[in-house]
Amino acid sequence: MGWLRALRETARSGLTIERRRLEPLIAIRGAAGLALVIGVSLAFFGPVVAASSAFGAFQAAIATFQRSWRPRPVLALVSGASLAVSTFLGYLTGAHLALFMVLLVLWTFLAGLAWAAGPTGGIIAASNVAIMLVTITLPTSVAQASLHAVMIAFGGVVQAALIVLFPVRRWGAQRDALADALAAEADYARRLRHDPVAAFDPVPLMTARSAAAVTPRQARHRPAELHGFRGVAERIRPVLASLADPAMGAPAEGPERDRVRELLAAAASVLDAAAGAIRHGTPVRLPAPAVAALKTPDTGAILTGAARRAARRLSALLADVIETAEGDGTKEDRAEADDAADTIAPHRRRPTLLRLVPVVLGAMRAELRPGTPILRHAVRVTAVVAVGYLIGAALPFGHGYWAPMAAIMVMRPEFAQTYARAAGRFGGTIVGVFVATVIVRAVHPGAGPAAALAVGCALLMYLLMRTGYVVGQACVSAYVVFLLGMAGDVWSQTVAERVVLTLVGGLLAMISYAVYPAWETPRLRNRLGDWLAADGRYAAAVVDQYADPGERGPEDVRAALLASREARVAWQEAVARAQHEPVRHRGLSRTAAEDAQHALAQLGRAGMLMEAHLPVGDAIPVPAAAQLAAALRRATARGAKEVRERRAPRWDVVREALERWDEEDRRCGRTSDPVVRNGADLLLESLEEFSRALDGGAGTRPGTSGAGRS
Repeated sequence: MGWLRALRETARSGLTIERRRLEPLIAIRGAAGLALVIGVSLAFFGPVVAASSAFGAFQAAIATFQRSWRPRPVLALVSGASLAVSTFLGYLTGAHLALFMVLLVLWTFLAGLAWAAGPTGGIIAASNVAIMLVTITLPTSVAQASLHAVMIAFGGVVQAALIVLFPVRRWGAQRDALADALAAEADYARRLRHDPVAAFDPVPLMTARSAAAVTPRQARHRPAELHGFRGVAERIRPVLASLADPAMGAPAEGPERDRVRELLAAAASVLDAAAGAIRHGTPVRLPAPAVAALKTPDTGAILTGAARRAARRLSALLADVIETAEGDGTKEDRAEADDAADTIAPHRRRPTLLRLVPVVLGAMRAELRPGTPILRHAVRVTAVVAVGYLIGAALPFGHGYWAPMAAIMVMRPEFAQTYARAAGRFGGTIVGVFVATVIVRAVHPGAGPAAALAVGCALLMYLLMRTGYVVGQACVSAYVVFLLGMAGDVWSQTVAERVVLTLVGGLLAMISYAVYPAWETPRLRNRLGDWLAADGRYAAAVVDQYADPGERGPEDVRAALLASREARVAWQEAVARAQHEPVRHRGLSRTAAEDAQHALAQLGRAGMLMEAHLPVGDAIPVPAAAQLAAALRRATARGAKEVRERRAPRWDVVREALERWDEEDRRCGRTSDPVVRNGADLLLESLEEFSRALDGGAGTRPGTSGAGRS
């Protein structure tokens, strides 16, 4: 993709406005906390301190809107406290340009590294630096700076207290994550009725797993209906796939296929009902036709072999879903059910805030390696903020902090997000400043009315922030104009200068990425190799279970499955980031990437089909499966290395292991379990399809070097 097209696509993304589900009660609570802080500050300390405290309360409320599974009061407190410290230190050094630049560079670099801890930490840290640039201009003495810092922290405390006193959808994010996982499996079941090999995106299950991690205090207060579901949901997915697949389940046509379609439709209805009950905290209402379809005795007479086993297991798992959703039994009974479910999906503990500090520091330290995207982002944003601040100070506008503030708020580790947000911020700034200016010149508000207008803008920001970045920035721009006007700023100073300096900051951010990029496109082959190796370990772990059912437990399979999912999502995210980059494909064209992705998805699916029929401890071992598992591990590990070296892998080792398996069966006069034997053929077919995809995309033959070609 060329630069012009990349700029056009990212600008369109930044200016897009979407229809999203609004959360008015949460927006009103955040705006009420802001109004309370401003009112108290105006009454006791005056408009200047009120402006500082308003920034603290405003930022604390925004922090609680970020995607995080931590309690929202904790996010508000952390945001308010960190902004208070930043403001006080910034004021102490603000009178000395050289000293302040040292602090600004250090603070910005740490904010850039904070993205290693996740988007929430990165956004809060970047916002602290941006708001610090404004708030340090308000105090006039060290004593006043201390007062401003205290009131900023007070704003975070007020927002945290309101969240505790007036909870809105307590555990709502966790409920949504679990409900989305069940709804995704319901949709999967419906698609399997028409496409027996339909793909399934594991992201909802991974999100539900992340949401299930709780601190010890959260574990004591978690609603009962959030227990146990995740483990059952994890086990339902492979059973659905196994039941629908013609190679493992019922034939493609005939009475058995018709019965499978009925069971899949019933499963989808039950899962949807459970998802709705979880999402809204209401009793589950099961559709009668679905219950009748699952309870009919005809299933055992119509289905045979692996399909019958899958149908029985599906009915048992759906019964667990219904029982858990209805909340039957005592608290102890539910705990036992949760423990049983957690055999597959173990109970996950999230570290407390204090215990999280060394984890975050370790993640930041791990990024201090040459070439990592987070380190490049930290260097890039630090240079832009420092240069932007010096440019703003040199210009005669008097509001030099607008340029670095705009830059740090739009910069992200990814190219597309940085350029999209730059376009959105500039467009939103023009609209917000224009509207605020019209209102100011029409009514000439004093401190009180200006505060009320600022609160109104904040309310709109909280309400509409998820509909598009440009909308949120329009509200923020108007909010800042009203707030600084309340503090005594000259109204005209926040109009043309802010637009110009915002443009300067956005241009600096965009130029920095062009000069010092962190392109994802050249790393796509590494991501693809990681996914191949992870899928190979997962398939080998499943096959090993058939070789010696009594020796290995499901923990090995579970760990390999999670690693495979993480590698797959990392690949998908990398492809999404690379989609709008103005970079050549570097030996992996879009067609080759799509074909290879499909092949690896089928490889993981073949392992999942075999996982649905894992043998129990007293099952008959399949010794040849151990040789196949070892061959899979060696071949996929070597294949991942070849992918990174731009070669198409060969799978002779796997093919030879299957040939020895068949030869051994013929010599001994036995027939291996058709589930694992058919699954092994599917594994080899997926691997060969993967090599064909890379062979056509890189212009090389399997096993030959592709260096120098693209």
